[in-house]
Order: sequence, then C-alpha cells, then structure tokens
Amino acid sequence: MSVEFIGYVSAREQSETISPSGPEVDTGYIAATALLHERAGFDRALVAFHSSSPESLLIAQHAASVTTQLGLLIAHRPGFTAPTLAARQFATLDHLSKGRVAVHVITGGNDQELKADGDYLTKTERYARTAEYLEVLRREWTSNKPFDHSGAHYHLEGAHSDVKPYRQEGIPIYFGGASDEAIEVAARQADAYALWGETLEGTKELIQRVRNAAALHHRFPRFSISFSPIIAETESQAWERAAAIEEEILKRQKQIDQLPTPSALDTAGVSPELKGLPTNEGSRRLQALSARGDRHDSRLWTGVTRATGGRWNSTSLVGTASQVAESLLAYYRLGIGTFLIRASTVA
Repeated sequence: MSVEFIGYVSAREQSETISPSGPEVDTGYIAATALLHERAGFDRALVAFHSSSPESLLIAQHAASVTTQLGLLIAHRPGFTAPTLAARQFATLDHLSKGRVAVHVITGGNDQELKADGDYLTKTERYARTAEYLEVLRREWTSNKPFDHSGAHYHLEGAHSDVKPYRQEGIPIYFGGASDEAIEVAARQADAYALWGETLEGTKELIQRVRNAAALHHRFPRFSISFSPIIAETESQAWERAAAIEEEILKRQKQIDQLPTPSALDTAGVSPELKGLPTNEGSRRLQALSARGDRHDSRLWTGVTRATGGRWNSTSLVGTASQVAESLLAYYRLGIGTFLIRASTVA
C-alpha cells in the first residue's frame, strides 16, 4: 500500500497558539507555505473551509500557481454552489494545475456555523443533499452527452460540461464524517475516507465500519488520518512541549474571552463554550476520547482536543521523530495510507 502525506495551507498564518496578523488573504504566506510543502516532498496540501474564511478554491488556485508538483486537497461544502458549476470549477483548476486537484467533501458539523451561510437543514437532510450533490458532480465529470437529473434537492435539464478532469482517473473525492449517514454516503462516493486521529482501537473500528459499508457497493476506498505531531529531541522534551502548547492555548483563550467584540464561531483560540461546540459525530468521538484522559496508546495526546472542544483535527502524537514514525506505522498496519499532518507551534 502506497503512502501519501498531506500538509496544510491557509490564507494567513494563525493557529491555536498564534494570533492572526496581516491581511486576511496573505498571498506571500500562501505562496511560501505551498512552496515549503512542495520542497519537503508532501503529496498534497489541504485548504480548509469555514463559513467566515477566505474561499478555499481561490486559495488553492494561488497555491497551484506558484508550485509545479504539489497536489491541492480543497475542502468543499456541498449545497452552497450548484454541483454542475462546482464540477466545472474543479475541472478547470485541475487543467490549470495539470491534474493536481482533489476535493475534500465536508457536509458540516456545527449547526450554528452552517446557519451563517443560510443552511437550516437537519443533519439527515444535509447528508441526503450531499449524496445527490456528489452524484451530479460525478456525472458532470464523466458524461459525454447532456443529462437530466430530478431529485429531492436538484433538478437539471441538459446538464453538460465541456471541461472534464485532467486525468483519465478523474478528480479524487475525500470524504469526512463518522455518523451512520456520513458513512453511507462515503461508502458510495468516497475515493478516500478521512478520519481525525483516534486511538488504534477506535481507528480500527471506524475503518471496519466504512469497509463493510463500501463492500456492499463493491468499492474499496483509501483511508486518511489527521494528526498534529509534537516532536522534540527527547521524549520528555516532547511532552514538555505538549504541556506548553496547552498552557499557551488556555492563556490565549482567557485573553480572547475578555475582548469586547466576540470572535467568529469556531475561530482558533476561542474557548469551547457549549453553544459553539460542533455537533458532528467525529467531534463527539474526540470529545469523549479527551474526557477519558490526556494520553492514550503509547503517545496519542488529547490536550489540545480538550482545550478546543474537539472542533477539528486536534489530536497529537508526542515523542521523538522516530517514536512518532513508529506510531504512524502502527496506523499504516491498520490500513491507513494517507497521513494529514498539521503543525502544532508555541508562539
């Protein structure tokens, strides 16, 4: 099984421990981080999506324009762009970048955040819309003649795209979500199923659920897992660094909480108030994991998860470089072929 490494490119520098500074869209920072990932040998870089953030497709376009090899994994939320238009947008960028586009489909896990974009559907309704959306997306990419579609969410007559994906195998679809509804959609549509870093036992259980569901459709997706590794020269120094990161996050949360103007929902650094916590199953799994303790298996750490309320890929593997590599190898043996790495940094 081949191994794929995915990094992270954002519109400007910021994290749980680094306050955002400079323009909201920092073209120099985007270019620099994209080039760093390419020169370091990453296969792809994720560009995230949020209801208040700069548009992911356009950030990815700029990253693609300054690189020649780096793939872009573009987070995309179905339902806010017509699937036919989205298909043409992704296929166009795929040609401009000579086949370097992949799409990471996120249906949305925070009801309050989704309302900021006018989405009031229930979770079940959202996943039903996503399933139909991806069906249309793939047909737009593959159909050689105009097609009609009549569904609960989309009605099309004579849909057709002159631009198809750059490569014959098409544009890969990565998919996240741990609920039963999410896994059913992933089983039918995902080329790669993405999960946040959990224990080996939890990861094995989730992989098996997806495999069982996908087998019913004669499909065999890849599996991706996300971590924020914390590495130092010695194991004790790595754990000290982990503690310092959590301490810095908690200190910044107190400072942000005292600001007269509240930060946007789900912003890095904001305290995990109950009303702002995500309701998706993946986050709930992380919340439950952190509630059981900070350390799991040999070096899985959930300190950031607890501090942030399980909002995103916040679990860490802590240790020396070789120890973290050994832990990644344990996940590889479970069937994980893709590793999404996001740095944890103390300011």
